[in-house]
Amino acid sequence: MKGFLIRRLLWFFPVLFGVSLVVFFFIHLIPGDPVLMMLGESAQSAQVEQLRHQLHLDLPLYRQLLLFFTDLFQGKMISIFYQQPVFQVIFPKLIATLELAFSAMLIAILIALPIGILSALKKNSWLDFIARTFSLLGVSVPNFWMGPLLILLFSIRLGLLPVSGRGGISHLILPAFTLGLAMSGFLSRMSRASMLEVLGAKYLESARAKGLKEISVILKHALRNALIPILTVIGLQFGALLSGAFITETIFAWPGIGRLLINGIFSRDFPLVQASVLMIAASYLTVNLMVDIAYALADARVRLWRER
Repeated sequence: MKGFLIRRLLWFFPVLFGVSLVVFFFIHLIPGDPVLMMLGESAQSAQVEQLRHQLHLDLPLYRQLLLFFTDLFQGKMISIFYQQPVFQVIFPKLIATLELAFSAMLIAILIALPIGILSALKKNSWLDFIARTFSLLGVSVPNFWMGPLLILLFSIRLGLLPVSGRGGISHLILPAFTLGLAMSGFLSRMSRASMLEVLGAKYLESARAKGLKEISVILKHALRNALIPILTVIGLQFGALLSGAFITETIFAWPGIGRLLINGIFSRDFPLVQASVLMIAASYLTVNLMVDIAYALADARVRLWRER
C-alpha cells in the first residue's frame, strides 16, 4: 500500500505542472491583444502599458513563464477586477463550493446506495420498477428546472427555507438537494447494475453456507466487490461538483468557484480565470487520487495490479 501511494503522489505533481503550463499559455492563445480585451478599445495608452507591465506581457516568453510560477507559488497574482491576490478571492469561494459539494454528495449516496441495493435484490419487482423510475427522473430532470421548483415549493409556498444566499444549514438544504437528487438518479442505476453483477457469484454462496447473516453477506461481501464502478461514478460526479455547479450556484446565489469563474470570464479578469482553472484542475487531481486510494482499500487486487 505504501508503494502504491508513493507512485500515485509522484504522478500527481507532474500532471499539475502540465496543467499549469496549459493555464499559462491560455492567455497567449487568445486572438488579439488580451490587455485591450480587458480594458476595452477606449483605454488610454498609459493604462494599457501599466496593465501590460503588471501581467509581465512586456517581457520575453521565458521570463513571463518564470514570473508566472513565481507569482503563483508566492501568491502574488492580482485579480484585475477585485484588486486583490487571486487566492484571497478564490479560497472563500472554494470553501463554499466544498461545503455544497460534500453535502450534495452525501445526500446522493444516502439516497442512491439503498435504492440501488434494494432494486438489485428485488429485481423485476414493483420496488425495482419504482427505483428505476426514480433514477430515470433523477437523470432526466435538469437542475435549472429542479432548483426553481424547490424554491417555489419550500421557500415561496411553504416559507420553510430561504430562497438564496449562503448562511446557516437552512441556506444549504435547497441547493444541496437540487444537486444531490440529480446525482442520485445516475448513481442508483450504477449501484443496481454493479450489484446485479456480483449477486450470483459463488463466493456469496460460500459465505451463506458458512452461516453468515444475509445482511452481512450483502454489505460485507457483495457491496464491497461492487464498489469499484460505484466509486468511479462518485469520483467523477464529485470532481464535477468541485469544478463548480455554476447553474445551481447562480439559481441560489451561492458564492462558489463556478460562479466566480463565470464572472471572471465576463469581466475579462484573466489572472482570476487562470487561477480558478488551476484550482479546479488541482481539485480534479485530488479527487482522482482519493478515488484510486479508495479502489485500493476496497479491492486489494487493484493495489497489487498497480504495484506491478
